[in-house]
Amino acid sequence: MKIIGVIPSRYESSRFPGKPLAEICGKPMIYWVYHQAIQVKAFDEVYVATDDERIEAACKQYNMNCIMTASTHQTGTDRLGEVAKKIEADFYVNIQGDEPMIEPETIEKVVTYKLEHPDTEVINTITPIKEEFEITLNTCVKVVTNAQDDGIYLSRSPIPYPKKGQDITYYKHLGLYGLTRKALMFFASAERTKLEQIEDIEMLRFVENHWNIKFVTVDSMTIGVDRKEDIARVEAVMKAKQN
Repeated sequence: MKIIGVIPSRYESSRFPGKPLAEICGKPMIYWVYHQAIQVKAFDEVYVATDDERIEAACKQYNMNCIMTASTHQTGTDRLGEVAKKIEADFYVNIQGDEPMIEPETIEKVVTYKLEHPDTEVINTITPIKEEFEITLNTCVKVVTNAQDDGIYLSRSPIPYPKKGQDITYYKHLGLYGLTRKALMFFASAERTKLEQIEDIEMLRFVENHWNIKFVTVDSMTIGVDRKEDIARVEAVMKAKQN
């Protein structure tokens, strides 16, 4: 089984333009993401997928595999679909370009699940929310699954809602997921769905078209970079680990 890791990366961002090239401890953020991904031994190859020449130049500077893709993609998964058309493989693992501290062990859990359940088409990861402020943060996607760990719904709102004030655990979507070539070809050819557009969550395209998403729960301490202020948090943790 050929498995490749793909890091979709675009320069334009409404909240943080140029985010992939934002400097963290002296190197661009995309470098740190790539460095974490290449530590996954099960990957045959790892690529940064971008539409921006500045990101391509940074990849060349740090000897990172890079593939240029169209600038018209609305989501990272659409960009992944173009990669699947250009590079044939059995399974593609999407690694978010704004997760410079993503643990290789966490990425490996997606691959391990696929190897143990080869018929599974779409595998996503979730982790318990530990910071209370993230529960109402609209950049943090919350996930609800059934007893078999199949996805029921994803939302930027806090779900499920504790009507009677129950003490519940919320789970957030990590943006780390794996898809077969078949699943990617479907996604790339399908129109954006109603709920996907409302929530701006691409995985809802699968949910609304009756594709099963299997969710793997991981204990990840990664810090996603959504805003410039997050850079300081990441650098503090990185420097603490080095000491």
